[in-house]
Amino acid sequence: MFHRETITLSTYSYTDDMDFDSYTDYEARFDPLHTDRQARRKRKPKANHTPKKDRTEIVEEIAQTIGLEGGFKTTYHPSLFEEGWLLKSLQSFYDQALITDVLARVKGGKEANVYRCAAHDSTGLERVAAKVYRPNMFRNMRNDATYREGRMILNSRGLTVKENESRVMRALAKKTAFGQEVAHTSWLMHEYGTLSALYTAGASVPKPLSSNSNAILMGYVGDADGAAPTLSEIGLDQDEAEMLFDDVMRNIRIMLDLNMVHGDLSAYNILYWEGAITLIDFPQVIDARGNSQAEAILRRDLTRLCAYFRDQGVRCDADVLTDRLWTAYMNPS
Repeated sequence: MFHRETITLSTYSYTDDMDFDSYTDYEARFDPLHTDRQARRKRKPKANHTPKKDRTEIVEEIAQTIGLEGGFKTTYHPSLFEEGWLLKSLQSFYDQALITDVLARVKGGKEANVYRCAAHDSTGLERVAAKVYRPNMFRNMRNDATYREGRMILNSRGLTVKENESRVMRALAKKTAFGQEVAHTSWLMHEYGTLSALYTAGASVPKPLSSNSNAILMGYVGDADGAAPTLSEIGLDQDEAEMLFDDVMRNIRIMLDLNMVHGDLSAYNILYWEGAITLIDFPQVIDARGNSQAEAILRRDLTRLCAYFRDQGVRCDADVLTDRLWTAYMNPS
């Protein structure tokens, strides 16, 4: 800390011809410190104040810095407020030589958008899908306590945040900006971890490729003209519907074997392509053993599925199926 020394001049007496102004003039002429200060002031450039940039300019600059200087240019032309966060979210996949271009947006939602990307040759794929979570100003995460019950908090590396990390836990409890970011990261890492575990177990899910703090890169289902439709968009003949229903049930059993319940499974979250299904959207997957609502949530998933498949001619009863599956899960042979 610096302390200023105060010089008291009240002990000095002044005559009429030596007033305070003349003393000040004397100081200016002969005090070297004062002279140096004046010289420094002359040499110091004046601040060049520029007006604050508006939101549009900031977004454009972010996009230009990330896209042009980083070498990442896209065929897809995002909207103004989409561009900055989209390129920032996908830059790491470009840097890892996983994608070379963003071709189109194939799905938009409250929580995330999905984009069709050109895959790098190193992946052995032609196209991949990038699920990019929307920034805080647009995102409405379904961060419901029902789904989080029994879950651990995960960091950006997918590792569990210990309960004794008081700073993180306080931020989560108070829902500060940092706490919301921690919750968002945990939500995303749970989804990527679920996708990876299911793919390894042989479930009908997209192949996981990579993740970062705001996006997941995975296998793409569809062709150059568009992404695969969901079951909700198509009708099936009875034979095909029965075959696909059996495959859906196989996937539900795989999830239960991994102590998972999808939590939002319906014809809207199952893709159909060339006679096969692909389950998608796993952020809300719950811990079947750690969540007290697991059986009820499983029953809800099956109720929604049966509503669709009954319309396609499949005979199924959600309550019977739930009781059978849950009993087998809780009492494995």
